[in-house]
Amino acid sequence: MMPRLILLAFAAIVLLHALWPMPAHAQSARPPVSQCQAIAQSLPDVTFASFKPPAAFGVQAAANEQVTITYVGHSTFLIDTPGGVSIATDYSGWLATPKLPDVVTMNKANPNHYTLTPDPAIKQVLHGWGDNGQPADHDAIAGDAYIRNVTTDIRSGGTVMEPDGNSIFIFEVAGLCIGHLGHLHHELDDTDYAEIGRLDVLMVPVDGGLTMGADSMSRVVSRLRSSLILPMHQRGPPVTRFLQMFGDGFDKSFATQASVTVSMRSLPKKPLIYILQGL
Repeated sequence: MMPRLILLAFAAIVLLHALWPMPAHAQSARPPVSQCQAIAQSLPDVTFASFKPPAAFGVQAAANEQVTITYVGHSTFLIDTPGGVSIATDYSGWLATPKLPDVVTMNKANPNHYTLTPDPAIKQVLHGWGDNGQPADHDAIAGDAYIRNVTTDIRSGGTVMEPDGNSIFIFEVAGLCIGHLGHLHHELDDTDYAEIGRLDVLMVPVDGGLTMGADSMSRVVSRLRSSLILPMHQRGPPVTRFLQMFGDGFDKSFATQASVTVSMRSLPKKPLIYILQGL
């Protein structure tokens, strides 16, 4: 009888331990939650429109704070978060940023989009390609920003496509979902759109063919339907050629400066293609 009672008591202790709330430090170890993907799951044919989401978990949940985006050149933007974090996109090192970024993202289409010798003072370097034979997979937190990526294929010579050689980086900060298409070489499919989710701000190459033709790129932009669209990587045809691909459903404007400050409250009601100075 006694051994049975001891066994029952031990089982009760094990069960109580399993049901007991986890300590706070253990809960904080869970991975970040993407608010930009909140409406993206199991909706392969959806067209994503910008909206103000409810408060979410994680560092990206702050509301009504402003993010400043500065066009540095080519495909490099400097994103300054409300928490003082600076992030440079498609960073090569040869374009002088106003200050040394805390975080840089890179893609390897050509040396204008990456460097293998970044300043060692940069705290985080995120490659858009895999370094271990596997696709790049980033879920990084930098201060008040959450950074993730969606890989796409890239031309590695002629017409040969290298799987997962490019990354679309998504920066979630101050309630905003900010996406940088990198050196996108093909139209996206339903799986890509579902993984990307909602994008309030979109940085898009408008070179007319070095990445993708204007027709293909305009279809990607129209499908994502971001509130604020920032052209980049302009080579060859003038940017007006790209603007002509969009009808009255999009506003177009040329900025008088290289920077734009945006918050959830200040997002345009109608999608705006905004050409920053320096393009």
